[in-house]
Amino acid sequence: MRELTESSDVWHGLPAGLAPLLRPQLDRAIDQMIDAIQLGVPEYTRPLDSAYSEVISHAVRHSVEQFIERVANPEASFEAILAEFRSIGAIEAHEGRSLEPLQNALRLGAREAWRRVYMAAAGQPGLDIEVLGRIGEAIYVYLGELAGACAAGFQEARAQVADERERRRKQLLDLIVRDPPASMEAIADRAKAAAWPLPRRVAVAALEESLNPDVAPADPALPPDVLIDRTRSEPFLLVPDPDGPGRAALINHALHGWSAALGPAVPLARASTSLRWARQALALGLRGVIDFRGGLIRCDQHMSTLLIFSDEELTKALRAARLAPLDQLRPAQRDRLAETLLVWLKHGGNANEVAALMHVHPQTVRYRLRQIDELFGGELHEPDARFELEIALRARQLLRTGG
Repeated sequence: MRELTESSDVWHGLPAGLAPLLRPQLDRAIDQMIDAIQLGVPEYTRPLDSAYSEVISHAVRHSVEQFIERVANPEASFEAILAEFRSIGAIEAHEGRSLEPLQNALRLGAREAWRRVYMAAAGQPGLDIEVLGRIGEAIYVYLGELAGACAAGFQEARAQVADERERRRKQLLDLIVRDPPASMEAIADRAKAAAWPLPRRVAVAALEESLNPDVAPADPALPPDVLIDRTRSEPFLLVPDPDGPGRAALINHALHGWSAALGPAVPLARASTSLRWARQALALGLRGVIDFRGGLIRCDQHMSTLLIFSDEELTKALRAARLAPLDQLRPAQRDRLAETLLVWLKHGGNANEVAALMHVHPQTVRYRLRQIDELFGGELHEPDARFELEIALRARQLLRTGG
């Protein structure tokens, strides 16, 4: 038996008298193929959906007719049936199903068709085992062509669905983070169109390229309800219900390799505020003011720093005014006294605790505190002045760290 590998060889290798033999079996074969598909593929069993049953019946009938036509005329055009099955694949994608039910249906239909062909051809003059083998091969080739058309239509439609979904979600994201906020009615309408359930609270993360220029971060592998727009000059993502079980670990893992800051959880209507704080925290992280070593920056862990830097010019003015007495000192002495004063203010004025924390002798701390008292005078004994001094010293420390 000659090995047939090309599709054209398969069809040209069939006997010319086969098509008239198959045509009388057409209606019976179609009915049995439809029954086999609906019995074996639950997704295609829709007894109350007459329109869908009609689609299946038409597809099966057309595919069988085209098979017989090609048996009769191997040069016949095959584009119409391929276009129909591309369309069927596209329908599956638009309805949100996978390609597996359709592939199962094709296999079941082909198996039933082969059984009917074999029964019709067996015992007929000139249809020996070699010819039956060629018929089986033709069915197999035909099945592959139809399956390929379905897969092509499915992939094209799925890409279109994904693009449309992405477009709607970006529009929704624009609406949510708008400042001033859009109305909740407008957001709810856009969320419905994007098939996105409205959360009660959200947090927004600002994204930046990897801190390590030699490592290109992978696209974040995010849960499907997270909205993201990487096309912006300042990309960000929105996390629904960020305080839910396991959400923090999930977001941390998804953003591995990214420089990112997550704003605090806020009501949906205040998402723009969460984004603003996240962008501020990210900028401070990139400057070195906030430490990135812990991975994702969480704004709720750096609120005092964000407050200090919410108006940097005002902070610098406060620092200059409150720490002016230190300006008369040499840089090294200025740094020692500023550090000692900050630790002392943080720990309630306990010289022994300050000494332990700074790893110096308590007498050294007391000597420095006398110098500080001479420089600042009564300010150290006024609560408001002490508060502003601590802010100024913290700002001085952070600004020195961040450059």
